Amino acid sequence: MLKNAIGISFAFVGVVVGAGFASGQEAMQYFVAFGEQGIWGAILGSVLMLVGGISILQLGSYYQAKEHMEVLGNISSKIIAWVLDIATIVTLFSIGFVMFAGAGSNLNQQFGIPLWIGAVIMLGLVIFFGMLDVRKVTRAIGVLTPFLLVFVIAGCTWTLMNADVSLSALNANAANVSTTLPNWWISALNYTGLNFICVTSMAIVIGGSHLDTRSAGLGGFFGGLGYLMMLMLLTLGLMSRAETVAGDDMPLLSLINQLHPALGLAMSLVLFGMIFSTSLGMFYALGKRLSRGREGRFRVIFITACVIGFGLSFFGFQPLVAHVYPVLGYMGLLLIVVVLVAWLRGGQKLRREGKLRRRAHELVRRKLDPRERFTTEDKAELASIAEASNVPEEELTESIAEEVGDKLSSDNDVDFDPENPSGTVAYHSFSDPVRSKSHKPNTPTT
Repeated sequence: MLKNAIGISFAFVGVVVGAGFASGQEAMQYFVAFGEQGIWGAILGSVLMLVGGISILQLGSYYQAKEHMEVLGNISSKIIAWVLDIATIVTLFSIGFVMFAGAGSNLNQQFGIPLWIGAVIMLGLVIFFGMLDVRKVTRAIGVLTPFLLVFVIAGCTWTLMNADVSLSALNANAANVSTTLPNWWISALNYTGLNFICVTSMAIVIGGSHLDTRSAGLGGFFGGLGYLMMLMLLTLGLMSRAETVAGDDMPLLSLINQLHPALGLAMSLVLFGMIFSTSLGMFYALGKRLSRGREGRFRVIFITACVIGFGLSFFGFQPLVAHVYPVLGYMGLLLIVVVLVAWLRGGQKLRREGKLRRRAHELVRRKLDPRERFTTEDKAELASIAEASNVPEEELTESIAEEVGDKLSSDNDVDFDPENPSGTVAYHSFSDPVRSKSHKPNTPTT
C-alpha cells in the first residue's frame, strides 16, 4: 500500500506543479504580494489542497472513474454537475491560451525573442503534436517535472541561504509586487480553487486507476505535504528577492538566472517544455470534450480552439494571470465545496468499500498464487464481496487480478505465467473453481 501511495503522490504533485507554478508568477501575485501574511496564505492554501487531494483521489478510486463526469455526475445534482462541467471547459481553454502567452514571455525574457514568435512556435507545436498520440507525447514531456522540482528546491533554498529573510525585509520586498486580490486569505482560497479545478480531471483519473481507496487517500496526503514544501520554498525564495524580480513575467526564471546563466538557460528550456505540456494537455482535453458525440470533427474543433487561444494570448502573460486566474479560482471554490461535502458525507462508504477491496485483493492473491490454498469458504466470501462492492464484478475481478498478476509475475519464488495467470483456473469471474484444502504449496492446481 505504501508503495502505491508514494507513486500516487508523485503523480499528483506532477499534475499540480505545472507550468503556471513553474513561472513563479502565480506565487508572486497570490502570496508574495502580501508579505508576511502571504506566508500564512501559502500554508492555508497548501492545507486546503492536501484535503482536496485526498478527497478527489479517493472519490476517483471509489467510482473507478475514467473521466471527471463519472464522479461529478454521481456526487452532485444534474444542474451542479452541468455548471462544474462548463467551469472545467472554461478552465481548459483559459489555461491553454495563457500558456501561449507564457511561451512568448519565456523566450523573450531569456533570449530577447519577440513575444509573438514564441507564441507562434508554441501554437505550431501544440497543433502538430495534437494530431498524434498525445498520451505518448505528454508522458515523454512528463520527464521534465523532476528537473523542475530540482530547480525549484535547489534555487529557492540557495536564495534563502544567501538572503535577508527577516520579516521586515520580506514585507519591504512585498511592497514592490502588485496584485488584483483583496487580502491574503481570499487569495489563498482563490489559489486553491484555481489549482483544484485545473487538476480535478487528471486527479480523478489517477485515483480511478487504483482500487485501494486508502492508498489513494494516503497518496493525496503525501502529495499535499510535498506541495506544501514546494509552495513554501517558492514563496519565500521569491519574496526574498522580490525587489529584483517583481516586474518580470517569469520571476522564477530570473531567480535561477541570478545563480548562474547556464542554469538560467537550462531552466528556460525546462519551463518551455512544461508550458508546452500544459498547453497541449489543456487544448487536447478541450477538443475531446467539445467533440464528444461527433468525434470525426475533433481536429477541426481542436485547431479552431488553438487559433482562438493564440489570438487571446496577446493580452500578455502577466495581465492574463492577474485577471483570468482569479475568475477561475472562484469557480474552483464551488468545485471544492461539492467534492468535500460528498467526501465527508460518504466517508463511511469509502472506508467500507476500501476494506472490501483489500480483502478481495487478499483472496484473489490466495486464489492465483500456487503456494496458497483457495477454499470453498474463500470462494463464498469473494462472491459476497463482489455482490456488496459498488464496482461491477467483472471490472473488480479484472482489476484485482491484474494487480495480483503483476506482483506474482515479478516474484522469483512463484512459478507464475502472466499469460495464463492461474493455470486452468480462469480468473474472469469470482465464481471460478477452488483449490482443495489438500492443495500442496508450489504445486499448480489443475
